[in-house]
Amino acid sequence: MPGSALDRVGDARLDPGWVRGLWSGEGARLLRVGAEHRLPLTDEGGLRFEPPAGEFEDQRHLLVGTVDGMGVFAVDDPAVPAPTAVGRFAVTGLGDTERDIAITALALVNWHRVAPHCGICGGDTIVREAGHVRHCPACVRDRFPRTDPAVITAIVDADDRLLLAHNATWDAARMSLVAGFVDAGESLEACVRREVFEEVGVRLAEVRYVASQPWPFPRSLMLGFAARAVSPDIRVDGVEIDRAQFVSRAEYDALLAEERLGTPTSASIAATLIGLWRRGELPL
Repeated sequence: MPGSALDRVGDARLDPGWVRGLWSGEGARLLRVGAEHRLPLTDEGGLRFEPPAGEFEDQRHLLVGTVDGMGVFAVDDPAVPAPTAVGRFAVTGLGDTERDIAITALALVNWHRVAPHCGICGGDTIVREAGHVRHCPACVRDRFPRTDPAVITAIVDADDRLLLAHNATWDAARMSLVAGFVDAGESLEACVRREVFEEVGVRLAEVRYVASQPWPFPRSLMLGFAARAVSPDIRVDGVEIDRAQFVSRAEYDALLAEERLGTPTSASIAATLIGLWRRGELPL
C-alpha cells in the first residue's frame, strides 16, 4: 500500500537458509495472530511485536517480509495475550507499514488455518517458501494463498446523491455501500450490476473501477467501483438488505451530526469511496 516500507522479498524467501538468518538476525520481529482475527496491541494502539525466540520452525513461522532489511514474521497463536483487538478495528489506527504487516499476517494465517489438506487427494500438505506455499507430496502440487474477489460500489443518482444500504444483521444506524462476491466465470463489471440489482433493485448505467483493497476477514480482495443509477427507484431484497436510500451530501452530514448514521471503519475501501463522493471526486 502507498507509504508502506514492507518488502515482500519475493524469490528471496525460496532460500530456507536466508529465511532462518532473518529469524535470528538483529531487529527481527514476530507478530502473534489470535483467534477470530485478533491482533495484539500496545497500550498506544500499535502492533505489539516480540523478538523471535527459539529455533525457526518452517511449518509454523510465516515470513511476512522485511522492513529496512529486518525480518517480520507471524505465527498462529489462538491464546495470544491481551490487549488485543479484532483485526478490522485494530488496523484503523495503524500507519501504512504496520497496516500492511497486519493485513498480510492475517491473510497468511487465515489461509493456513483452512488449508492443511490437499484439495485433490485429501492428503496432508506441508508449508514451503516461508509460509507462502503449501505443497502436497502425494500429488507433487503446490497450493497458493486463496483470495476471494468481491466488489463494492459507490452508486450515485442523477442528482449526485449516494446510495446507502443497511444489512439486516447490522446495528440500526450502520449503513454502507452495496457489496458482494464475484461468481465463477463472471466479470467484475457484471458482478457490480448483478449484485446491485439483486440487493436494491437498481439498474446501473456507467460503471467504473476505482481502487482495490485486501480485506483478509477471512480472505477477500475488495474491488471498488463507482456507478451511476439509471433511476432513483429502490427495491430492497428484504433478506440481505432491509432498507436503502439515496442521500445528498447535506443529508449525509446531518445524519452524522445527529449520530443517526454509523459509518464504515476508516481503514476500509467503503470509507475511501464515500470520501471521494463527499469531495466530489468519484470518477463518473
